[in-house]
Amino acid sequence: MWASTPAMLAAALALAPVAAGPPVPETRCGWLINPTPGNWWLIDADGEWTIGEQGGYQAPGFADAPWEGVQERVSVNGNYGYECACMAVTIDPDTMTITRVISVRSKALQACKIDPKLPSMDS
Repeated sequence: MWASTPAMLAAALALAPVAAGPPVPETRCGWLINPTPGNWWLIDADGEWTIGEQGGYQAPGFADAPWEGVQERVSVNGNYGYECACMAVTIDPDTMTITRVISVRSKALQACKIDPKLPSMDS
């Protein structure tokens, strides 16, 4: 019986829940879309991520995040539109929500246009 104790301990540890640490930031690149005031999404290879919704959720850090690079913005609604960007963010993959924005880096539109994992933004 005592000989099986290490095996039982190893099995118990393998099944024990692991305490989750703080979210780990990751870089996501794709179409950064702002069609109307307060509405922001990022469409990347994994789908459409919510950054903000008018009158509702706004990802913490987005308003104050450092923004690098030259913006090549396509206007579709006055001052609103889309661009190509990479963002350092934390996410909730279950709800496809960006939970914190750490930084944003604009990229040339061509970078997203030629990425086969991204949808076309051409009408």
